[in-house]
Amino acid sequence: MSNPTASPTDSPGTEKPLSVHHQHEHQLPPKNKLEDLHKLNSKLAHPLSGIPHEELMEMGASYARENDMEDLQEEFKKGALLAQDPEAFDTLPLLTDDDKYYLRREVTHKWSHPKALYHMVVMCSMAAAVQGMDETVINGANLFFLKQFGIEHREWIAGLVNSAPYLCCFTVGCWLTHPLNQQFGRRNTIFITCLISFATCLWQGFANSWPHMFVARFMLGLGIGPKSSTVPVYAAECSPPAIRGALVMMWQMWTAFGIMLGYIADVAFYNITGLNWRLMLSSAMVIPLIVCFQVYFCPESPRYEMLKGRHKRAFNSLARLRWTKVQAARDLFYMHTLLKVEAELNRKSRSKIVEFFTIGRNRRAMIGSEIVMFMQQFCGVNVIAYYSSVIFRDSGFSVINSLLASLGFGIINFLFAIPAVYTIDTFGRRFLLLTTFPLMGLFLLFTGFSFWIPGQEARVGCVALGIYLFGIVYSPGEGPVPFTYSAEAYPLYIRDIGMSLATATTWGFNWLLSMTWLPLVRAFKPQGAFGYYAAWNAIGFILVLLFLPETKGRTLEELDRVFEVPTRSHVKFGLAQVPWFFKRYIFRQDVPAPKLLELEDTEYHPDTFQHGNKEIGEGNSV
Repeated sequence: MSNPTASPTDSPGTEKPLSVHHQHEHQLPPKNKLEDLHKLNSKLAHPLSGIPHEELMEMGASYARENDMEDLQEEFKKGALLAQDPEAFDTLPLLTDDDKYYLRREVTHKWSHPKALYHMVVMCSMAAAVQGMDETVINGANLFFLKQFGIEHREWIAGLVNSAPYLCCFTVGCWLTHPLNQQFGRRNTIFITCLISFATCLWQGFANSWPHMFVARFMLGLGIGPKSSTVPVYAAECSPPAIRGALVMMWQMWTAFGIMLGYIADVAFYNITGLNWRLMLSSAMVIPLIVCFQVYFCPESPRYEMLKGRHKRAFNSLARLRWTKVQAARDLFYMHTLLKVEAELNRKSRSKIVEFFTIGRNRRAMIGSEIVMFMQQFCGVNVIAYYSSVIFRDSGFSVINSLLASLGFGIINFLFAIPAVYTIDTFGRRFLLLTTFPLMGLFLLFTGFSFWIPGQEARVGCVALGIYLFGIVYSPGEGPVPFTYSAEAYPLYIRDIGMSLATATTWGFNWLLSMTWLPLVRAFKPQGAFGYYAAWNAIGFILVLLFLPETKGRTLEELDRVFEVPTRSHVKFGLAQVPWFFKRYIFRQDVPAPKLLELEDTEYHPDTFQHGNKEIGEGNSV
């Protein structure tokens, strides 16, 4: 339900290099292609380190001259120095007092930025709300159009109609992201996808049969899929480093807000007899239309402009989003340096698809990403997001109370998504998942078993309570973690492929879940259906415990080392955490925490880039 696709570690100012021991370098075999790729990927973390100041200033001035910005040579000299070490602005004599004032203000007032940046933030937030509303207006409409089209008791057909957008995202929409962005740019892609969302939401309101509704909803997927990947990337490419992570997280928060708006629309149009479900579905067209009018008041992504060779236009975009030209020059020069390293990686890469599976570091990132993406769906959240009104009605609620109870879930989902901006970087990804998976499974069991309660008032109260408690623990855990984790786990040179796979995974299983829920309830009753997804939460806990490395607070170089650790070491570490947890927190014994064996620089192995042994403490408990 969220799709942030860029990591806050891709920026100057996050370099915190670990010590590297070179005493065993003589043991390494001759360089080969894999080792070259590894070194280039590590260079992405510190592309300007070790370059003398005089050379850096000349590099900045030369970059300005070569790209028709001769009048900005002084700004790019300063920018090049700052790109190497953004925190050294007080020690650089080249900078003026005004330069230092705004650079210091970046640290002391990190949310102080030009209006153009906040206009971009508002636009991206509205695009996220489009995403959420597209997903949930169907919830209330299910109570009416299924019966009108004669498919209320044809569960597979009803599931197919409900899941049509996600089938499109999985098969077509997600894979259009790259060509659309390459051909049209970020802003045009956002405009095109929001225009599709506007048209298809209106189209759904005029559907007169279930095949007609299926086609309209399938086409809606062309608006959902590419937008879910493009908007977070656009926000990350335009944002300053200090707030980039928070802005990426806002995608999840405002998607949750859009989900709540969908429930509000369901309640608002309930009493309009004959048109209620049509107005519910069509109401989702309003916000994408606003985004279409708003998007061209925002600058184009500077990274996209650079990829197209339009460096001066890239600078002008950044200058609108920063207080000073020096800040814009710093970020643009750093971006230019990263793109050069990425281009070298692309030249040396044999095949990105092949290396995706053959290089251990990449393969382990893929395994971690796929676990959290798969579990985002199979934790059961979208069963509630898409079918809560039907679930509440079947438990004994009236139709209007079913809609109001669904609105309650939407409010909870939004409110508890707000703290996730803080908790994800405070407690860590792995810790949040290990804490929330057991609770989500427990609350799903509670919800399902509540259907056995004979008294209606007690039954509906317990069903609502179970669903609300599930929403409370989902929002700070499996809500924000999957896309954040996937965006930072992959090395930059294969990140586009990794995120395409991650997005396709979540939409593919989203389709499967929404397609099969109604037949599952019919076959196993609500008790069995909720129990099924509770069991998946137990499986998710085990997968995270054994196979998911922690990525919180890591730089690009450190993430390479984390994912170079063999899978068996992560499994041993996870298994050791279980008895330690019981001894430490149940029996209150003062026992040392398990340690993870991290490999560094002594013994080279071509599959995993293993270079020696070092034990480090791992702070996250079960």
